[in-house]
Amino acid sequence: MLPESDEIQSSASKRELLCQQWQLCLLAISFFTRIPVNMAVDVTAKMLNEASRYFALVGVLIGIISALAFYLSAMYLPTEIALLVAMASSVLLTGAFHEDGWADVWDGFGGGWSIENKLNIMKDSRLGTYGAAALFFILMIKYQALLALIQQNMPNVNLINDGLSVLSILVLGHCLSRVLATSLIADMPYVSEDATSKVKPLAQALSNNSYITLLATGTFILLITLSFSVIWKLVVILLLTRWCLKRWFMQQLGGYTGDCLGAAQQFSEVVIYISLLALTSASI
Repeated sequence: MLPESDEIQSSASKRELLCQQWQLCLLAISFFTRIPVNMAVDVTAKMLNEASRYFALVGVLIGIISALAFYLSAMYLPTEIALLVAMASSVLLTGAFHEDGWADVWDGFGGGWSIENKLNIMKDSRLGTYGAAALFFILMIKYQALLALIQQNMPNVNLINDGLSVLSILVLGHCLSRVLATSLIADMPYVSEDATSKVKPLAQALSNNSYITLLATGTFILLITLSFSVIWKLVVILLLTRWCLKRWFMQQLGGYTGDCLGAAQQFSEVVIYISLLALTSASI
């Protein structure tokens, strides 16, 4: 047995570790959402980098809130309107953080010729034709895919099979898309020249612990919502999606920016919904 003094020290160390991880989780929530949080410590660039391990968990939170908005709205409104309310709630919750990145990427890549020119366009707060069109289509495709999934699976609310509930659909989409987007930080250089960029502290490589936690969160959500026959196919699709996004960003910029991560989240979220629609339809 440990001496009493050592037990007290060990207990204090565990409490300190839990407190540190809780602060990182709160920081992740404040980074990705408009939810007000009280930080007990001063935020540093190192902390923000380490908080990336909980970005997938924030996606779970956003998915749950969006599903709640859908269920409450569906009590009084048609399914189509309730779905729009759910989508609007996620946009309001995140401050359109990722949608803005998606639009900026298309404005920059569509209207710029050189890397410097593309970066300047992406940092412009005005919305261009490429960005507006891309934003319209991504939201429309997301809405139609979600509506088709809900209409197909609404009678079945069991999470542990191929029949998906609204909750599992939205949690999967928001969680896994953030796993994919955040994972790009691990093996891509940060290229933005704007030192004030909000995502600048994330330019460092992900630590092993952060990467493992990120992947473990996504794996857990997969295991409790889908059967293995669907999981492996979806994982293959997401790996291919990640490869395509990484190649696209490298060709256009030679790396990633914060806007690229937002675009990756939006695109992969839609890929997840379309993939689930195809895979679950095939299994019926």
